Amino acid sequence: MRWPRRVVSAAFVMTLLVAPPWLLTTLAGPPLPGWPTEAQLRGWIADPLNQRTLTAGLTCLAWLVWLGLACTVAVTAARRARARARWLRRLPLPTPWQATATSMAGAAALHTAHTPAAGPPAPPVPASTGTLGPQSDGVEPQSSGGLTVPGGWLPDAVAQQVAAGAALVWLRRRRAYHPGQPPTEPAELAPLPDTVTTIRAALTDADTPQPPPASAALGLPVLPTPCVAFTGDGAEDAARGILLTRLLTALRDPHDTVRLLITHTALATLLPDNAMYAAIPGLRVVDTVDQAAALLASLSTAPPALSGEPGHPKLMLLTDAPNAPTVAQLATLPHAEASVVMLGAGPAETTWSIDRHGHTRDEHTGRAGPRLCVLNRTAATELLAVIAQPARQRQHPVTEPDPPPRQPADNGHARIPRQAGSDRRAAPDIPATTSAHVQVRVLGRPAVLAGGEPVTIRRSAALQALVFLAVHPAGATTTDLVQAIWPGLPAHTVTGRLYTTLSDLRAAIRTATNITVVAHTDDRYHLDPDRVDVDLWRLHAAAHHAATALADPAPAWQTVIDTYSGDLAAGHTWAWIDPPRESTRRLVLDAYASAAAAQTEPHHRLRLLQDAIRVDPYNHRLHQLAADQLEALGDADAAARLLHAYQTRLQLAGIRASDQPAPTTALTQPLITSPTAAPPA
Repeated sequence: MRWPRRVVSAAFVMTLLVAPPWLLTTLAGPPLPGWPTEAQLRGWIADPLNQRTLTAGLTCLAWLVWLGLACTVAVTAARRARARARWLRRLPLPTPWQATATSMAGAAALHTAHTPAAGPPAPPVPASTGTLGPQSDGVEPQSSGGLTVPGGWLPDAVAQQVAAGAALVWLRRRRAYHPGQPPTEPAELAPLPDTVTTIRAALTDADTPQPPPASAALGLPVLPTPCVAFTGDGAEDAARGILLTRLLTALRDPHDTVRLLITHTALATLLPDNAMYAAIPGLRVVDTVDQAAALLASLSTAPPALSGEPGHPKLMLLTDAPNAPTVAQLATLPHAEASVVMLGAGPAETTWSIDRHGHTRDEHTGRAGPRLCVLNRTAATELLAVIAQPARQRQHPVTEPDPPPRQPADNGHARIPRQAGSDRRAAPDIPATTSAHVQVRVLGRPAVLAGGEPVTIRRSAALQALVFLAVHPAGATTTDLVQAIWPGLPAHTVTGRLYTTLSDLRAAIRTATNITVVAHTDDRYHLDPDRVDVDLWRLHAAAHHAATALADPAPAWQTVIDTYSGDLAAGHTWAWIDPPRESTRRLVLDAYASAAAAQTEPHHRLRLLQDAIRVDPYNHRLHQLAADQLEALGDADAAARLLHAYQTRLQLAGIRASDQPAPTTALTQPLITSPTAAPPA
């Protein structure tokens, strides 16, 4: 603590200010006893270096040194007092509304039971990954009105849609996973790009609750009609922002809806590596403006899609700087059905000069216009990669047969396949019953228990660091922790914040247990396995034991199922949590699928599949297996209701029917057997 040092320093300064004058006055008398007489001056001239004059000179020198010290202390104290006065003048005082709200909150707190920051684990519930909300005409903007990311600036509505699109990526991965079979794509648990992670972290760290995701079109101001030209240093960045904003609005559109037309030349200018963007939903790439005109004419005469929206979505044409022939072609476009944005000066009635921060200015009138979303090539590529996820999945025919089921082991039982992913590290071999002083629960609601009592962790970053270290038993460096907890910020700017966070975490646990569970070895922070019991580590150990069991693995599978008490860090939407959370969920799904495959009693098999669906209500394979089992038991109506509820859940989450894999009979072969079939040998 700093106050003891401050007390010692103040006492030392006071000693220097008081002791020298007291000693000089006591030994040599007052500094100015009087002016020298004429006789004293003649004696000093006659004999200047006698004992009396030397004593007087040394006394004067000592008084001058003390006077300099006193002036230094006085100037320093005055400077600090002025700084404190300026800080007090800048101190924000609560407004009357804020004072009223604070009083009401305080009165409510007096009548509300205290809830500790870290409670005991909650029962397993499906993780909330977010859904892409319906398009709305109103959203409460934040005070800044937007979000600055490395490589650009996004309005709040666009940032919220990016976060919702990222949640859809993980929902599609959950839906497409086949429990009990090896993963078909090694990157299906890969984290999302850094720009997406930065946006999600910024929205998660906001102090106020985030509103439901609004339409990304709210982040695109009304552009001048019929045509507007973009010029200036930020013209290309603004065009990329329009490209992203328009395509985000197409995430909930029918599969064949076109939101944006763009020429090959313009796409090559904005995104040189454009091979993956040709099949993005809502985007149509054309060679010439003639093709755009023909396509616009066909779209304007096509019947409206069954999307629940009145009329046709307004189209936009993004083209390169026009030449003389292009000028005539633009004049023939049906501008009532589309807006035209040109890169570079052209014959447009309105020309906007855009800087690199997205601020616009009308070159004809000189007036400032709205601020546009701006993205450089790196940021736009990473954000569009998230939108292109469904397009890349549709490149694989949905009618392909599933991979052949794994061959059973020699004992006739299937094993739990190993999962791919960087987070699947070897956990310490911890027994089921441990005498550890501290229990860390990260499955379900995170909690720290000491002797069965919850330990309060006040800092949210400290709780996040604890869960991160539990997910990485081999340890994590300072850079790993900083990049996970504060993505998008330079590591050297938040290293001090990390040290404060870890110190607070250690102090909170040490206060309750008198032990230190966070160790620092070889430049890596890690949890001490001798002093802490982590439920995630026991789950990994149980899964490893079940995968290597040679005789009767059913009890081992049941141990995995019983150890899983909920999604990893349930209730938290940290930017880094999705890959390890999905990997952990797949462990228990594999256990359910393997246990159901080895089960010969049909009703017990159905109960296992239903319990697995409760763990992941978005998985397609589990629903198909449960429906097939219901039909095998003669309850076709229940099977139809199950599949209908599943389709409704996917539609509410924002997953179109065209993105959903088609069911195949191969799905049911590993698990569905005749009720009279003999048990495996």
